[in-house]
Parts: sequence; structure tokens; C-alpha cells
Amino acid sequence: MTIHRTDVGAALTPGVSARVQALVADMTLDEKLAQLVGYWVDQGDEVVAPLSGEKVTSTGYADATVHGLGHLTRVYGTRPVDPVERAAWLWGEQRRLQTETRLGIPALVHEECLTGFAAWKAATFPTPLAWGASFDPETVELVASAIGRSMREVGVHQGLAPVLDVVRDPRWGRVDECIAEDPYVVGTIGTAYVRGLQSAGVHATLKHFVGYSGSQAGRNHAPVHAGPRELQDVFLPPFEMAVRDGGVRSVMNSYAEIDGVPVAASGDLLTDLLRRRWGFDGTVVSDYFAVDFLRSMHGLAATPGEAAQIALEAGIDVELPGADAYPHLAERVASGDLSEALIDRAVARLLAEKEDLGLLDADFSTPPSSVDLDDADHRALAYRLALESAVLLRNDGVLPLAAAPGRIAVIGPNGDSAEALMGCYSFANHVLAHHPGTPMGFDIPTVREALAARFGDVVQAEGVAVEGTDADGIPAAVELARSADVAVVVVGDRAGLFGRGTVGEGNDADSLELPGLQRRLVEEVVATGTPVVMVLLTGRPYALGWALDAAAGPAAVVQAFFPGEEGGPALAALLAGDATPSGRLPVSLPRSAGAQPYSYLHPILGGRNEVTSTDPTPVRPFGFGLSYTTFVREALAVDAEVRAGDAFAASVRVTNTGSVRGADVVQLYAHRAVASVTRPVAQLVAYARVELEPGETAEVRFTIPASRLAYSDRTLRRVVEPGEVELRVGPSCAEIDEAVTLHLTGPAYELRADDARVVGVVVRRG
Repeated sequence: MTIHRTDVGAALTPGVSARVQALVADMTLDEKLAQLVGYWVDQGDEVVAPLSGEKVTSTGYADATVHGLGHLTRVYGTRPVDPVERAAWLWGEQRRLQTETRLGIPALVHEECLTGFAAWKAATFPTPLAWGASFDPETVELVASAIGRSMREVGVHQGLAPVLDVVRDPRWGRVDECIAEDPYVVGTIGTAYVRGLQSAGVHATLKHFVGYSGSQAGRNHAPVHAGPRELQDVFLPPFEMAVRDGGVRSVMNSYAEIDGVPVAASGDLLTDLLRRRWGFDGTVVSDYFAVDFLRSMHGLAATPGEAAQIALEAGIDVELPGADAYPHLAERVASGDLSEALIDRAVARLLAEKEDLGLLDADFSTPPSSVDLDDADHRALAYRLALESAVLLRNDGVLPLAAAPGRIAVIGPNGDSAEALMGCYSFANHVLAHHPGTPMGFDIPTVREALAARFGDVVQAEGVAVEGTDADGIPAAVELARSADVAVVVVGDRAGLFGRGTVGEGNDADSLELPGLQRRLVEEVVATGTPVVMVLLTGRPYALGWALDAAAGPAAVVQAFFPGEEGGPALAALLAGDATPSGRLPVSLPRSAGAQPYSYLHPILGGRNEVTSTDPTPVRPFGFGLSYTTFVREALAVDAEVRAGDAFAASVRVTNTGSVRGADVVQLYAHRAVASVTRPVAQLVAYARVELEPGETAEVRFTIPASRLAYSDRTLRRVVEPGEVELRVGPSCAEIDEAVTLHLTGPAYELRADDARVVGVVVRRG
């Protein structure tokens, strides 16, 4: 395979300091290439990344760091290590790099941090689907700041989060890591996470740029067949917000190919769009092994050197987790196939990041002597987010439970399981699963334990496992439920990696029924006549029509997307009525696996209609969530007429008409009946989470930029077209309380880089 030399000239990345330019000019080629790779010191046989067992870095650590090192890979997050002891090792290693390499440049340390700092004894927060269910960017920003504080305290500089993939198919195992099926919710909450993490001095890394979640049939790494309009209008907006509004400092490529071109090889995406159009000036890092995957999985290169050149030319600056391909760039330079200026460009970006993080002048003389990675602030935030994100899907009056409900039977495989409260990228499920017998390292009460602490008289039976066909435990569980006053049946997922679990990376599904015999368990417990509360601890939405719409279903159903270390106490408080459910569905609840892929952002022919016998209508729509109180949304008003490129105002009055305090998520949707291309029947334009006392009223005022009504026209320009737009307010995308018409006038307006992307929200009480 012939790769033509790319002439990029001698200029470095614009804006880098004179110090960085001087460093690059002084470096040998070996020293430059050492900065463009990581090293996974602890990598062994444990599978914590795709094909990691087959791709153990062969070079010895001492030899790999002779000329310096770009990244140290997951020194806390690969095996259980005491954080104080590991920090002492890390500080010593950084001093060694400062004193024993010619240039004395420390390594940048990166870690996973999707549900908290992925390290032993660190706090575990709710999974990203729960962030979306909270509709609360403010809380997510505080959570991210707390995570970043822990990471920076022990010498970590870069976090591999957030995931900004828009959910397109719940069969995909990595739905657990995503925020929502709506790009604006993903963008606003993901950008809040970026701000929070970076406020603590840790660079965030956007994943997975771009289109990864659109994989064929929901299979991990499968081809993506997204057209350019879907790419521009659905997949890209969250990333653009995090770059332009959040100032993110790092981006990681998607493993996927889009219409035959792997993202790791796409200069159109990684350079022309990300850098030239959006102005991103940070570093692009490869997803683990993605550079060599261009050879071994995509077939774009015959050798590691060719794969390395393709990735570097496309715009990947740093190869992670180790040095599989980039060291071969020396051969490409020597042969004349590659200009060294391309390497200089990437090195300058990486050194500018290290300079920004303070690494070039860091003092590693005194490592921390004590570390608390799960302090009271962490736990308070974990509880707050778990409480806000639980979604009440059905309630026939059994909830909240009576002050003295009598005996509570906790039934099901997830009722007394701490692991069931945590997502795939939690340290416990990601790493400790390979170290049986190792204690969790932090307190995580199960649902049973939390209910027992709250009510006292609690008995428990598993009934069935999460997976499998063993029904031997069902009769005893049914008898236990029959003897109780209320049964709390806790079912759902067990997160894991690559076949170890029911959801998570590599755990894709061809069915959206609850795994194993869990549905049978629920139905047999319901048949006892004991009031049943079904609690779902899952990483994806399941097909639950049998539980939600059937008269013989559970009396109440609560959906919690892996709620983290305080999930048990938060769920106990909600069931007891100590707090009011306020979560809303960030994804549609599917009717069946056969109706996938589905999104609420569908045009007329993407929903139920008379020209097909199949019905994709979800069992519960995006934005749905019940409460123990009631809300009235009224007096929706909007500027009657506005030019297509101008911002406009909308307001609505919301009142808590019930008897308990609660939070409403005010949702404003747009519907455009006529446009130059097909448009969704409903599109979320703005939202606001509003806490209200009984009888309290608030006016929610939105200032909505033109970009919220933009889409790609027939020439793929992102435009706001003139015409009529109906604005709707309601409790979900499928329910309308009030609607008004906005008239957009003047010529079509093409979006510019400096146009606002985020809705302004003001809440006025009284």
C-alpha cells in the first residue's frame, strides 16, 4: 500500500508558547515519538479494554522511558492499589523522568472517570444515563468537580470522560455510558461535566468522536451508516457544544467507521471539522488500540507504520494506551513517506497540554500522605444525583409506602447486590471483578440494607440470578412475598465487559426483554396478590409493556439507571416518601427489540402510521416521569414573530398543585409541519428543572437562540428557515399541555461559529 507524503510545512500548531516551540526544536526524533505514546505499567491478563489481552505492550518499561514518555496509562485504575502508596510510587516515577531523561518532562497521567474516579476506594456516582434522567446540569457539574478534585489530589491530569454519544439503539451495550437520546440534553449535561472536571484542574476527554452509538444493529464496533445530515444534526452538536462552550481540552476518536471510513483515519472530522471549523486547540488521543485497529480490524493498512501515518495525518496526536504503532513513524520519516513536521505538530500539542496542566514546572517532592476519595461531599452529591434521577413509571397508589408498611419482602437478584448499583466503568465492575475477595473499599448499601435501615422489618430472597435459566429459587421467593405486606422486587442488569454481564462495553443484546427469568419472577410474585413495587437497576431501557400497561402488572415501577453508591438509600427515601420522584426518561422505553433502532426524533414516517403493520411507539416516551405531586403548566407565551436568525423569548407558568414538595422538568418542544427536508414530529428546544413547594408557582422564561431551530438543508448548510413553528409545553415529548405558533420571517439564516447554542433560563417565583 502506498501512502503519499504529506507536505504540511514547518509551522507548529498556532498559539503554542515560545517555550514549547523551543522544546520541540531541541528534541530528537526518538524524544518526539516518546511523547506521542503512553505506557500501561500494570497491564496484564485482565481484560479491561477491547482485545487488551492480545495487545500487551512488549517493550520493557525502563526501555520505553529512556527518551521520556507522553502518558502513563491508568496507574490507579487497572488493579486495586492503595491510593497513598500508589501516589508515592507515582511521585517517584515523575521525579525519575525529570532527572533521568535528557529533557526532564514528566508524564501526563490519565484515568477513566465516567462514574467517578475509577480507582480503588473512590466514590462511585450514578451512571451517565442517570445524569440525563436528572435533567440537572448544575448537579452534574458539581459531581464532575468532586471527581476532578480526587483525581488531581493523587496526580492524575486527564480524565477519559464524558461520553457524548447520542443513544440511537438500546441494544447497544454502551448505552449505559450515554446521557440521552436527545442531542441537546447530551450537549448541555456533557458540557456541564466538562466544566466541572476542568475546574478542578483535570482535562476532560470527549468520547467517542463521532457516531459510535449509531452502530449497525446495536453491535459494538459495527459499521455506522449515518448520512451527513444525521451526523450534523444528531451526532455532532453535543461535541460542538463541549468544544465551543465548554472549552474541552481533549477529544478521543470513535472506533467506528462511517460509510466505510474509520474515524481514526478521517482528516475531514479530526482536522477540518474539529480544528479548522470549530477551533479546537487541544489534543486528540486515540481510543485504546484504535491506531493499530486501522490495520488489524479495518484493513486500511498493511503494517503498523502505515496505520500510524494514516492516524497521524488524520489528526490523532497521541496513541493510547501504549506504543503499538507510533514508534514505527520513525521508519516512515526515514523512508521519506512522512514529513517530520507532522510529528512536530502533534508533539507541540501534547507539550502545550502538559504546560497548561503545570507539568513542565511541577514539583514532585512531596506526595500526599493521606487521601479520602469518598468524603462527605462526594457522598452528598452521589445521593443528590441518585435521588434526582430515579424515574417513577407506574404508581397505582402503593407509593409512597405507609409510615408503617409492615413486613417488606425484598425479592430479586439485584435486591441485595452492591454491584447492581454500579455501571460498567465503575472500578468495582470494571476491575474488581478480576480480583475476587478484594473488598469494595467504600460503603455502598444495597437496596435491602437501605430499606431495612429505614423500615426495620425486611426479609429477602433472590429468586433467580440476573442471567440463566435456573428457576429453583422462585417458589421460595414467591412464598416469602406471600407472607409479606409489600414486595419490593429488584431486577435488571449486571454491568460488565465483553460478555461478563448483561450490559456494558461489548455486552450488546438481541433482545430487550429482562435478562434470564426475571420477568417470570416478577409475574409470579405479582400473582400472589401482595402489592408489588418493581425497581429496575439497569444500564439500558427494557421492553416493559407487560409491567407498565397490563392490569395485572406491578402496582408501581421505578426505573433507576445504575444509581451508584448512594442509590440504595436514595431509593429507600423515594419509596418511603421522604422525597418525591423527579427523574424523567432520557431515553424512550422500547416496545420491542424489533422496533429498533428508534428515536423520539423521528419524522412522520418514523412513527406509527397506516402504511405499515408494525408499531414502534415506545411504551413510555422520552421525557416521561411521574411524581407524588401534580403540576400544571399554563400561560405559554412566545414572541409572535422573529427573524430567522434572531433569538426569541418563550415563557410558561408552572404550579405545584399537589400536597408535597416536588420538582417538575419543564419541557419545551418544537414541531415544524413544513420545511425543505423532513423534520421530527417533536424536538426538545429547551428544558428547566424547577423545585416547587405545594401551591407554589414559578414563571420559567427561556431565551432561545436561533440555533435551536436549525437543521441541515438540502445542501447540508445548517440553517434556520422562515416559516411557522409550533412550540409545545408538556410533561413529555408525546403529551401537550399548551401550544403556540412562532412565525420566523426573512430569508433563511445560515449558522455562524459565534452563534449561541445554549438556551438561557430564568426562573421567577411568586
